[in-house]
Amino acid sequence: MSNTAAPTPATLTSSSRVDGAARVDGASTVSSDAAGTTRIADGVVAKVAGIAARQVPGVHSIGGGASRAVGALRTAVGQQDHGQGVKVEVGETQAAADLSLVVDYPLSVQQVADDVRQAVADAITQLVGLEVVEINIEVSDIFIAGQDDDSDGTNDSQRVQ
Repeated sequence: MSNTAAPTPATLTSSSRVDGAARVDGASTVSSDAAGTTRIADGVVAKVAGIAARQVPGVHSIGGGASRAVGALRTAVGQQDHGQGVKVEVGETQAAADLSLVVDYPLSVQQVADDVRQAVADAITQLVGLEVVEINIEVSDIFIAGQDDDSDGTNDSQRVQ
């Protein structure tokens, strides 16, 4: 008789970065000593991370080109998406975040990324009460003041006659 048995779901290795799988309903459950539970939506954690990252000096904006374009449209109609450019994975007591940043030139990209990582971790821990296990940062662009438009300095009316 063989002692080998098929692995049960509890023994399968998960690719999740946080404790337990992310909740199906997109919320984490934080228990306390008092009766009841508190459910925190993933969007709340993403907004906290986005707000904290935007407050770091040297962060020009958050998100890649497409998400920044959508964000500009939302801002134009009076809405703002604080979770733009932020993806989170939330478990029972832990969270992980991925952020995409545009950094102001000529600041140190690595220093800004380190400052963002610290600010986001502190904000999630203090405001949401989750342990932060990982924060990945992608610097998708560098913002150079004065070069945010496509003009090359020539007068367009002189180019077309």
